[in-house]
Amino acid sequence: MELLSQIDKNNIPKHVAIIMDGNGRWAKQQGENRVFGHHEGVNSVREIVEACGEIGVKYLTLYAFSTENWNRPKEEVDALMELLVATISMETPNLNQKGVRLQAIGDIKSLPLSCQKELQESIDITSANSRVTLILALSYSSKWEITNAVKKIAEEVKSGKLNPDDISSKMIENNLSTINYPDPELMIRTSGEHRISNFLLWQLAYAEFYFTEVLWPDFRKQEFYKAILAYQNRERRFGLTSEQLTTN
Repeated sequence: MELLSQIDKNNIPKHVAIIMDGNGRWAKQQGENRVFGHHEGVNSVREIVEACGEIGVKYLTLYAFSTENWNRPKEEVDALMELLVATISMETPNLNQKGVRLQAIGDIKSLPLSCQKELQESIDITSANSRVTLILALSYSSKWEITNAVKKIAEEVKSGKLNPDDISSKMIENNLSTINYPDPELMIRTSGEHRISNFLLWQLAYAEFYFTEVLWPDFRKQEFYKAILAYQNRERRFGLTSEQLTTN
């Protein structure tokens, strides 16, 4: 509780994005297979969603499954898909009770039909909630997302509905899958890796990055509070100088 008491509730990032890394390594340390780590990682998801509701984070995006993850061993991919279905089904009542709205971004149509069905049902059930919006990035990659946005804009140009000179950064943003959400102010990656792995490349342009050695299954509320405190101790200038910020 000590860390929680140090958090300034007037300086909470509205949107936090997390790359949940280290499930496999955590499982290996326990002498278990990788899937065991993914199961344990669900408990961390539950805690972090709860923490967001407690301190006032309104949007939480979790990098749950990338397009590159399809290249993992079939047994692991199949197990992950089964876990996804089971977890969404099991957690939906809890999400609803705590006022959490579930959303998803990515190539959802590439997921197994059972996943698509369970996901859509949960999205529908929680659609009226507003305390926290939990966004799962599933079969997602930023290059895939930006490529699709460019294709949509190119079709508008090709059909004569759009002049190339009118293409703007705002137009590109409006064609991304995150159009309905603010850009993240804070991106967290667990497990000691210092890269963003094709995650929200456009949206993270001005985000603060927080990297931790902690593996995802061990990343619970206290670790999340450390990330929030680190964010609050940084100066966000957006290209300005410190003096300009003080003057403004």
